Amino acid sequence: MPHLAGAVEVCLQIIRSSLNMTSTDAENIHTSVLADEIVEFVKAAEPGVIVDATMGMGGHSERLLQALPNSRVIGIDQDPEAIEYASKRLSGFGERMTIVRGNFADISEIAADGADAVIADLGVSSLQFDSEERGFSFRFDAPLDMRMDPDSDSPTAADLLKELREEEIANVIYQYGEERASRKIARWIVEKRDAGTPIETTGELASLVERAVRRGKKDTIHPATRTFQALRIAVNDELRVLKTFLKDAIDVLKTGGVLAVISFHSLEDRIVKQAFLKRSGRCFCPPRVPQCVCGAEKIVEILTRKPTIPGEDEMRTNPRSRSAKLRAVRRI
Repeated sequence: MPHLAGAVEVCLQIIRSSLNMTSTDAENIHTSVLADEIVEFVKAAEPGVIVDATMGMGGHSERLLQALPNSRVIGIDQDPEAIEYASKRLSGFGERMTIVRGNFADISEIAADGADAVIADLGVSSLQFDSEERGFSFRFDAPLDMRMDPDSDSPTAADLLKELREEEIANVIYQYGEERASRKIARWIVEKRDAGTPIETTGELASLVERAVRRGKKDTIHPATRTFQALRIAVNDELRVLKTFLKDAIDVLKTGGVLAVISFHSLEDRIVKQAFLKRSGRCFCPPRVPQCVCGAEKIVEILTRKPTIPGEDEMRTNPRSRSAKLRAVRRI
């Protein structure tokens, strides 16, 4: 049994009785992306212990437990609502499923005894994205929160817009959202704040961004999409946490173990790709540096020279899968 070291193990039996949602209900709310491909990569590792580092509503965990009857899964998530859904959905697997409330960056503690496979789906779960209260989506007018763990003491998106300087807001929106109108958006946000009417709801932010961003004829996404992505990344410190996770996830893998990661935007995919290349021995030091100082070491074999992407059928039935990219490595 892995050491939990500060993470709280969630006993499934405590909350099963309070839930009435069936497995089918959960699947209707959230369809797991690239589930067949995840199973195939993990199956090759002949796993005993699998860590689902971003369990969400438990879709990938369920598929793995069904496909690999001799394996058990440790699911990690920081969202109590997602844990409730997953607990009900996975209750039939008994002791083969252990759920831990925590951040996947703590995998070195949660899976201190090692793992035969680790998977991570970096996308925002449908449970969060479709929530009318959590502030992840501009489809609902709600408090501008965006915290993956709603019980944490970390600042909300609204807090950041009240506290950061104009230049800092612009940098967040540009760097994490790749939004070209970031300076204009930041200026308008600060102007409203200085006038005594700070941005506090998703509706207010979406309206401001929609007016600030010039939408081209070929644009297929809402003008506020990039800004909302940027704030969510900043609120949850997602990119720093991802780098920590990737290093530690590889370290907890046993020889022959597989790490498979699904990303949904270019910033994440770039970090995953570079982390995998570095741990496969690729040096990123400047050519004139006489000795490698970037930490490259050959301890994994890359299984996906190009990322695996969903097929046409999956993209048609699950439009949210369109930007998904799956990369995998094997510990050597």
